[in-house]
Amino acid sequence: MTRRRRTRPALLASLAASAALVTGCSSGSGSGDPLDGGRTGAGAQTDASASASDRPFEVEEVDAFDEPWAMTFLPGSGDLLVTERDGVLHLRDQESDERVEVTGVPEVVDAGQGGLGDVVAGPSYAEDGTVYLSWVEAGTAGTSGAVVGRARLVTDGQPRLDGLEVIWRQDPKVDGDGHFSHRIAVDPEGRHLFVSSGDRQLGAPAQDTTNTLGSIVRLDLDGDPAPGNPLADQGGRSAEIWSWGHRNPLGLEFAPDGTLWSSEMGPQGGDELNLVEAGGNYGWPEASNGSDYGGGDIPDHEDGDGFVAPVAWWDPSISPGSLMLYDGELFPDWRGDAFLGALSGEALVRVDLDGRRAGSIQAWDLGERIRAVEQAPDGSVWLLEDAGAGRLLRLTPTDG
Repeated sequence: MTRRRRTRPALLASLAASAALVTGCSSGSGSGDPLDGGRTGAGAQTDASASASDRPFEVEEVDAFDEPWAMTFLPGSGDLLVTERDGVLHLRDQESDERVEVTGVPEVVDAGQGGLGDVVAGPSYAEDGTVYLSWVEAGTAGTSGAVVGRARLVTDGQPRLDGLEVIWRQDPKVDGDGHFSHRIAVDPEGRHLFVSSGDRQLGAPAQDTTNTLGSIVRLDLDGDPAPGNPLADQGGRSAEIWSWGHRNPLGLEFAPDGTLWSSEMGPQGGDELNLVEAGGNYGWPEASNGSDYGGGDIPDHEDGDGFVAPVAWWDPSISPGSLMLYDGELFPDWRGDAFLGALSGEALVRVDLDGRRAGSIQAWDLGERIRAVEQAPDGSVWLLEDAGAGRLLRLTPTDG
């Protein structure tokens, strides 16, 4: 399948904070600047004060990749793994700035929103090199689905994945090539894997807990249902599920306080930042602060509707493709805050979090679709652009 490629810009566009926080719980008009629609129910706090010269960070371009999707910094060395959707895994040496392709990567279905997806270091990486990856594999009769695999990353000589095995499969495999989600997070105790599983653009399966579409699953490190899951007594796929009623949760991250958060693409408007709770039903497709494509109405989240409402949402959409919860030292004012990479919004979005509540929302226009955001070991913030020559960017505090 041929994808439309975006050209690499000559210069990074000027950055400006342009997000506004609006009082109330209504979904809004669905029109206007996509960066002007950040909303919570915590009260009005608008931050539109920062011009390009006032931004709190400098931007350094350090590399470029072909349609990158995810990155992770490896414990110990601090070296960087970067996935590309067509099935390439890069290992980048952070001291020499050299990178090499890792061999042993699985065959992937590189169509639509598919391909090679997330990569994270396992909790035992320092001892045995275990990493977890997600990708899309083919099924029968043209179907496909996301999977999670486990392997040992060997870095002596030619980097390679040894002993790669699939430990979890999205179920069922269906037609189409969208809403795989397949983001991976390891809990702070290092005992469980959490995997986001999109609704595959079908909607209704997100309310059916006998399958894993439209859910976030909680697994042990071998990919089996984790003991203590909310639907464990039902067996089957239900036993894997931690929460459901999700559409396309492309961000999944633990905060420094141990809470689990997700960023989720809504329909036309209604993108969400969610605090993920065990047994929570997040409403899709029965409730959303957005609208169906084509103008169809979806009931807004309301008190008492039986669904978990988002902590923050956006209408118009920003299309959040990733999520990071900051706990570094370089940006002390950012500690504990959520950062979303906006695809259609072409921005880095910051949500000021106070425990389980959202305060002000701020966005910096980057002029390119932001696919991934990660914190480096030194506390700098790294971004991947979503493009045929997607740049790898490093953000550090502005001097003075």
